[in-house]
Amino acid sequence: MVAEEDTIGKATRLLGLLGTAPDGATLSQLARGSGFPLSSTHRLLASLRRDGFVTLDASSKRYGLGLRLFQLGAAVAAARGFSGAALPVLRELADATGEACLMSVLDDGAPLTVHHVEGRQAVGVRAVAGGREPLHSTATGKVLLAFAPAAVRRDLLEHAELAPSTPRTITDRTAFREEIAAVGAQGFAVSDEEHRSGIRSIGVPVPGTLGHAVAAVAVSSPAYRTTVTAAVRHLPVLRHAAEQLAVLLPHR
Repeated sequence: MVAEEDTIGKATRLLGLLGTAPDGATLSQLARGSGFPLSSTHRLLASLRRDGFVTLDASSKRYGLGLRLFQLGAAVAAARGFSGAALPVLRELADATGEACLMSVLDDGAPLTVHHVEGRQAVGVRAVAGGREPLHSTATGKVLLAFAPAAVRRDLLEHAELAPSTPRTITDRTAFREEIAAVGAQGFAVSDEEHRSGIRSIGVPVPGTLGHAVAAVAVSSPAYRTTVTAAVRHLPVLRHAAEQLAVLLPHR
């Protein structure tokens, strides 16, 4: 059983590495990135290829993610209401604000972006669906933490990594606790150039059962165009979008 679990863990590590390589990766790159022996890496990749989780380009000899993962991802998206239900609401939000909008869920202690819609402005904020962002420096991360179940919130408040992304990032544990308490009290979070310099975001929870957030929705814009005060003016339409999503998304 231990050997089987180790094999599964190694395979998922390789899939994770491929997920960060949009142009694919060679056998040696994957072995180096994972720390696995070349022979073990080749054997794991062969198994993943057999089951459709990995592809191999015959000419470039680069491995990539297979359509089997897309199939599973689409099934998860449909089951959790991420595929068709949420996107129209985010498009309406982007139209109303003129700015980029995104929806994230808490996954393994970090906000995972499940949808991103660009705004109508020529210069805007881009994000990637399926990407992970820091918990402590993003508006969605703060919201998801502030409105997480109590046990999850306590654990992450104590153990979440507070790595600096910009000079404005909160890296002090006490200040982090105070920030999350304030988010919980006011019902929204702001990231004021804390994750990326020149970007401001404001986010609210999508309420689920018992007051916990099933997701977070946010509006992001370049700081030169949007002050914090201006970002807060998006709250009415943000909260309206969150209310709509609360009806559409399964409460799990």
